[in-house]
Amino acid sequence: MSKHAKTANGLVKGLLNSSRAFVLGTALLAGSMTMLSTTHAQAEKILRVGNDGEPQSMDPHYISTVQTSRISDDMFLGLLTYGPNGEPVPGAAESWTVSDDGMTYTFKIRDHNWSDGVPVTAQDFIAGWNRLLDPSTGAEYASLLYIIEGAEAVNSGKEGAKIAATALDDKTLQVKLTAPAPYFLAQLTHQTAFPIPQHAVAKFGKDWVKPENIVVNGPYKLTEWLPNVHTKLEKNPEFYDAANVPIDEVIYYTHEDRTAMQNRFRAGELDVARDIASEQISWLRDNLADSLRIVPYAGIYYYAIRTDKDMFKDARVRKALSMAINREAITDSVLKTGELPAYSFVPPGTGNYGEPAYISWKDLSYNEKLEEAKKLLAEAGYGPDNPLKFTLRYNTSENHKRIAIAVQNMWKQIGVQAELFNTEGKIHYADLKVGNFEVARAGWIADYNDAQNFLFLGEERTGPLNYAAFDNPRFNELMLEAEKEGDLKKRAELMKQAEAIMMEAQPYVPIYYYVSKQLVSPKIEGWIDNAPDRHLTRWLDIKE
Repeated sequence: MSKHAKTANGLVKGLLNSSRAFVLGTALLAGSMTMLSTTHAQAEKILRVGNDGEPQSMDPHYISTVQTSRISDDMFLGLLTYGPNGEPVPGAAESWTVSDDGMTYTFKIRDHNWSDGVPVTAQDFIAGWNRLLDPSTGAEYASLLYIIEGAEAVNSGKEGAKIAATALDDKTLQVKLTAPAPYFLAQLTHQTAFPIPQHAVAKFGKDWVKPENIVVNGPYKLTEWLPNVHTKLEKNPEFYDAANVPIDEVIYYTHEDRTAMQNRFRAGELDVARDIASEQISWLRDNLADSLRIVPYAGIYYYAIRTDKDMFKDARVRKALSMAINREAITDSVLKTGELPAYSFVPPGTGNYGEPAYISWKDLSYNEKLEEAKKLLAEAGYGPDNPLKFTLRYNTSENHKRIAIAVQNMWKQIGVQAELFNTEGKIHYADLKVGNFEVARAGWIADYNDAQNFLFLGEERTGPLNYAAFDNPRFNELMLEAEKEGDLKKRAELMKQAEAIMMEAQPYVPIYYYVSKQLVSPKIEGWIDNAPDRHLTRWLDIKE
């Protein structure tokens, strides 16, 4: 019992001879207990999430990992946002129209405010896009907005270039595209398309995202970020739909150690664990079946090979490494959680694409693949007297480590010596973006359901996210043609030709198609399994 209740109870005992005092004491006690009840109810509305990686930043323009976007999706509202089932729904835009040629979009911005009470305007979106595309910002995801007319020119630093986005008035935004893009509306859910609070950025500069300065237009606002510990968000009272947001606070705990995260979940310290240790899948199925969620996921797990390193300039070497990986052994014996072996970079079932361009040797037996891999290495000048040696990097995770060890042993069968090197996720991806690796583990989760969102990672103009530094003129040409093609079938065929080139060159070695794997407490309501694996806190509730 709190000190408030003890005080009230003491008053009652000390004044029993006075009926008036007794009534007063009883009233005090009742009020105190009501206070305790209210506090307890509020505590039950705190969502505790185990997040399998440290956030990169709270600034949307410096975010590229899923672990970070989970947090930014709770704080910012794009023109569209993710609905309860992961599908795009109206966000900051309450409605829109599209021109007959599919190239001009006009959005009506709903009346809503930033968390400091300043109205959100169409100009805030234009300011955000210009900041993202400004070369001095150094935003690695800038190319995602190249579908907007003028965006690539602005990002390239072309003098006088402007994006074709106009504020017709404070609440009306018009955008012109370079070509019809069936994925454009879905793309607007992404952090690259978020607005920025111009007044806060002008006042605080890069410090505008610190907890004491940050201004947001979404359902939650940052209150605390302790690196490698947790990130706390509290409900934003200025959010336009705050009355329908049940959870008062969400805490994202950083856990790259999946086993430790599972242990906290089992102890009742977490309501959600956003990944699992796959080696414990049998125990989880037997003991936590009511919490275990395994769902097909729009993503690819792959190894990037740095093509500008001398040993990897020869495509035969990259192909040999890929052929020696027994994908079926990894999915069936190492992971055992429903992942599918990958022989394409675009996952099957991706929208408006049909069957992907599979690797030509997909159907060979594993022994045949090993023999061919040995021949390719010999042709490239490698063998027992001159073994291929390099470092394979992976970021902290029991699963990544187990896969890396398995692949290391598979490569030994063709005489390749790979040294394993591990770092935490934030350092790992920072090194990948500047090319500080030879071969490295990576993964890509679709930002929107379109093949372009996978294949753009191989375009020369993509910059830091093209980890392999792949630069094939014909591939680049086909992707540009696809961007300008309005016919969906012709567009898909152009991208399929591009994927075939990538799969023959193997700058990226696809290993498996993802499934999302997580633990969700039965007391969490509103969690709907979906392929994008988007679960915004605003749509969730906690049972009393």
